[in-house]
Amino acid sequence: MSFTGSKSFWKASGGAAGILILLAILVAVNVIVSNMRARVDLTEENLYTLSDGTRNVLKELERKVTLKLFFSSSDPAVPMQLKSYADQVTDLLQEYRKTSGNKVKVEQYDPKPDSDAEEWAQKYGIQGQQLGLMGPAIYFGLVVVAGDAEELVPALDPRTQQMLEYNLTRTIYRVTHPQKPVIGVLSSLPVLGQQQPPMMPGQPPAQSQPWMSFADLRRDYDLREVDAGVDTISEEISALVLVHPKGLSPKTLFAIDQFVLKGGRLMVFVDPLCIADLESQPQASPYQRPSTSSDLPDLFRAWGVGYNAADVVADMSAATRVRGAGNRVEDSLVWLSLGRSHINRDDILTTQLENVLLPFAGSFTDLTSDDVTFTPLMNSSTESGTVNAMSAQSGGDAMRRQFRKGATALPLAVRLNGTFKTAFPDGAPKDTDAPDKQETDQGATTEEEATSLQSGESAIILVADADMLVDRFCVQEVNFFGTRGHQPINDNLNLLANAVEQVGGSSDLIGIRSRGTFNRPFDRVMALEQKARNEWQAREQELTRSLQEAQQQLREMQNQKESSQRFILSPQQQAAIAQFRQRELEIKKELKEVRKNLRRDIEMLGIKVKTINIALMPLLVALGGVGYGLARRKKR
Repeated sequence: MSFTGSKSFWKASGGAAGILILLAILVAVNVIVSNMRARVDLTEENLYTLSDGTRNVLKELERKVTLKLFFSSSDPAVPMQLKSYADQVTDLLQEYRKTSGNKVKVEQYDPKPDSDAEEWAQKYGIQGQQLGLMGPAIYFGLVVVAGDAEELVPALDPRTQQMLEYNLTRTIYRVTHPQKPVIGVLSSLPVLGQQQPPMMPGQPPAQSQPWMSFADLRRDYDLREVDAGVDTISEEISALVLVHPKGLSPKTLFAIDQFVLKGGRLMVFVDPLCIADLESQPQASPYQRPSTSSDLPDLFRAWGVGYNAADVVADMSAATRVRGAGNRVEDSLVWLSLGRSHINRDDILTTQLENVLLPFAGSFTDLTSDDVTFTPLMNSSTESGTVNAMSAQSGGDAMRRQFRKGATALPLAVRLNGTFKTAFPDGAPKDTDAPDKQETDQGATTEEEATSLQSGESAIILVADADMLVDRFCVQEVNFFGTRGHQPINDNLNLLANAVEQVGGSSDLIGIRSRGTFNRPFDRVMALEQKARNEWQAREQELTRSLQEAQQQLREMQNQKESSQRFILSPQQQAAIAQFRQRELEIKKELKEVRKNLRRDIEMLGIKVKTINIALMPLLVALGGVGYGLARRKKR
């Protein structure tokens, strides 16, 4: 009995000791792993890995940079989602430190109430946001310091997570490169804001806010407004941006021409139907519609670019759902939602773009000489064509009747590189407004003609839409704990910033911005919808043509009758009406079948996706358990 009891005791003691040893091992492993920072990025676009652009910026640092992160980590009222995002930010900052070779120093502060950390956060401009009516103040911001220069990121919003690396790297680049490049902006629209007349006499004029696309550029560039009547471009301007240029004088066109030939970089946004321009004009007579198109025909001709300011591009594969007349939602073929298939993936300017919205865009044609390279950056699909801008503005039905699908893709944005010829081979245009000064300025004019360039190397970026820069087409306003901000809804801002950086800034930042998306659309579902939608539109057009043919037949039969019999239907007319109605019923039945098949395909796809997501992991665990059991049975 004693031997049996002793054996049981040692058996129990051995089991307890084994459990204690196992717990000790688990604790040790947990401590070791918690102090190690090893990550594996399994996303398709490597969203959680530092980009080459960031690595280049960090390797080129010539002085120490300190990243000061202020976050209320010890406050129990902070939501878990925010704490999780703060951990991601911390991990990213540590990646910056390691990649820079310790040129970047990371400091973390917990701004507790009445602490020195809270006082420093407030001095830097980071404001605590109160949770609830009586809740504590939460701090979550970043300060980047390099010598005497410092930049503030006042609020780190999880909703702008995909822009986190770009914002951090751009802030570091800004504090280490305090001298901003000078960019000129010439526009017929108030892109930089403008003074508005005062509401009451004696009050100072109000200042309208600049468009977000240009307000964002001001953080990295010295934006200078260029007057539409200018006759020369300042040599301080390294790049010039034209937005919806209208009514430019020959002198201004000559100034732009010479700016390009001297090596100045140029970016132009023209538009065949500019919504922002249309909305800014007073209500006019329906018979006297104001011009809302922009064009540079003389310059385009000299550069070898074709552009028709009267036509807009319609694309069946890039249609966007918009709210039209009568509050009806319809798929607009002229509101182009461009995806990866429409964007040049081989060019650094556009390779990271995922989604660009172009309302009522035009297109370009390659007419360049051998001295100029024409590179499309964004194209329509082969299911596209052009329609008259007035028809597109009238509505979907009028536009669809005119739409004819072409066989080739249409360039919507292009880059020109090479040696350009002047649009003014005879020199500067004469100033017709000042004939009295002809004799006194004759010597100066002759000298100007002699010094005007006839050709020169440069780079030009052309985009056939200006509305893409309007706030409501590229950003949405967000509120993060009382701090108002703007969140991009597509890559429109990224296209502008990439282009400006390519013509006047750092190319390293281009590879960081919008390098991937955290939103994973159901591409297969969208493709099914587009396929059925195209089929539905074809049937709709067929029905419309049948209706028009029947109405034309009825009119012809009616005209053949005597005036006294005009309102009496003949047997022939009755048969034609009955035949058309039967055809109409058949087409409507086919439409119902198309919609039913569409719903069936989407529902089946949804069932497959749910089955994989819900059943795959338990199935793998079950198979693993069965395999483990079979392996143990074989060992026995």
